[in-house]
Amino acid sequence: MAAEVLTDMQLTSLPKISQGKVRDLFSLPDGDKPTLLFVTSDRISAYDVILKNGIPTKGVILTLLSAKWFEILSSRVPGLKHHFLHLGPPTSPGLITEDEKNMLRGRSMTVRRLKIFPIEAIVRGYVTGSAWAEYEKTQTIHGLPQPAGLRRCERLPEPIYTPSTKAELGDKDINISPEEARKLVGDKYASRIEELALACYKAGAAYAEERGIIIADTKFEFGLDDVTDEIYLVDEVLTPDSSRFWSRADYQVGREQDSFDKQVLRNWLTDHGLKGKPDVEMPPEVVEKTKARYTEVFERLIGNSFEDALKNLAE
Repeated sequence: MAAEVLTDMQLTSLPKISQGKVRDLFSLPDGDKPTLLFVTSDRISAYDVILKNGIPTKGVILTLLSAKWFEILSSRVPGLKHHFLHLGPPTSPGLITEDEKNMLRGRSMTVRRLKIFPIEAIVRGYVTGSAWAEYEKTQTIHGLPQPAGLRRCERLPEPIYTPSTKAELGDKDINISPEEARKLVGDKYASRIEELALACYKAGAAYAEERGIIIADTKFEFGLDDVTDEIYLVDEVLTPDSSRFWSRADYQVGREQDSFDKQVLRNWLTDHGLKGKPDVEMPPEVVEKTKARYTEVFERLIGNSFEDALKNLAE
């Protein structure tokens, strides 16, 4: 597959429902259950701002990795339901054009259409990022008291559920406590969301650890089937966009870690005084370094090269 960068999804055969920082959602014809086409672009955002240019193959990496994680977590988390149905759009004749089919190859999946809960279900296994900044000041994380004496990037005694608001495009997510999250999603669902988020993190972290990867923290999203009143894991899962991945071999407590994610981009923005500024274009070296980090963690978690993963896709 050519390393073309797709930041604008020209898919006119299906009605577009919404566009996020990275993904576009399209409506699919009604079947037994309402479904959506979930398309991942090569757009990249940092500090809640979308960059002008994208990262080649990023959308394919995120989609194939999420599909693999849905399979893994389904086998390791009892009772887990998820929105993923299959890669690509339905095969109905005439649904999309041949050019659209080629564009969507590897970067789209058909999913159940659900009511999305208005929170990011973040789970942290290590004290880093905004959690470390808060802990240094108050010995709390999202307002939750933590043991004294933790060092930067140290593993927490147990993973903790630290939700945030789910902001509209252009706004910033806000860290909130589990009790504040309960008010947003309702008592009926709050405990189950927390339980599933922690179970998914623990299962994912154990799988990644076997492959030399530490999942420091991650965010999940959940949706509700209004008919059955069941909670589903939705959106992307355990990708470099939604998670902080570290190399187990290089991990050292007390310092910041080198992450398999967009940290290269964040560092460049910060170093050049561009943090949070609009209309910023990444230089080629930042694009290539970011792509390399995404590709490496994909291959380590999947256990296959990215090129072989593409070859294995059904035509």
